[in-house]
Amino acid sequence: MKARVLLMIVAFALVAQAQTPLQEMVQTEQAFARMAAEKTAREAFMAFIADDGLLFRPGAVNGKKWMLERPLPPSDKRSLLAWQPNFAGMAAAGDLGFTTGPSEFKEDIKDDKPPRYGHFVTLWKKQPDGSWKFVVDLGISHPQSGGPLTLWQPPATKSDEKVQPVHIESVRNALLIRDCRFSQASMKDGLVAAFVGNASPEIRLYRNGSLPYIGRTAVLKALEAIKGKMSWTPIASDVSRSGDLGYTHGTYEITEETKVIERGSYVRIWKTEGNHVYLVLDVTNPHQ
Repeated sequence: MKARVLLMIVAFALVAQAQTPLQEMVQTEQAFARMAAEKTAREAFMAFIADDGLLFRPGAVNGKKWMLERPLPPSDKRSLLAWQPNFAGMAAAGDLGFTTGPSEFKEDIKDDKPPRYGHFVTLWKKQPDGSWKFVVDLGISHPQSGGPLTLWQPPATKSDEKVQPVHIESVRNALLIRDCRFSQASMKDGLVAAFVGNASPEIRLYRNGSLPYIGRTAVLKALEAIKGKMSWTPIASDVSRSGDLGYTHGTYEITEETKVIERGSYVRIWKTEGNHVYLVLDVTNPHQ
């Protein structure tokens, strides 16, 4: 009997070892969502956020500090925030990745009214102890359902390519400069032209009020409808040890003539493919 139990433990360990970093990260996101459903969203966020993790309330804040300083008041309602990832990306070094997918929110789990819908974007970073914690979380809301909240299993693909570590500070600075130049190109040549020069063919654009736009054609069409000029000011960036995946975040403004018609925060995810750095996801959240 003991031998049988030992074999089961070894088999489980081998399965766990066989998981790719992408699968580990997605399963962590799923555990995060499960805790929010079983306990509360606040407890889940406190458990899975990194010590330096960012939330947007509405601007970027240290999420753990913000939550500790603002305990939830007693309530007879049990709100429910539910979500599931259905797309993700991972750096070659397996230390930085992102997840995204549909979300639903109910003020009270007993409420018969339909939930409010949205999409989330979460950036995850592997911690020194080997666990995954999220470092950025931002989302949008829209009137339509983003699809069923079903469990998703990413493909078990592994890269045999050896990872060459980069000088992280240098690559972070280079990414901030790229973001600044992107903003300058937007002001000079227009938003659509700036995206044409930087967007991945599979880019995802997230804007409040609409389901995500996926693919360069859909994204450029959506951008054409935006009135005014858009500029942004990057605040910070981070990159993987392999330098092929990184993100920037900051603030943006949309101006029409001399009037600011919208201000907010943004997060961008960048990925190196070959010799080119592409923008693969762009999400904004207006400040109310």
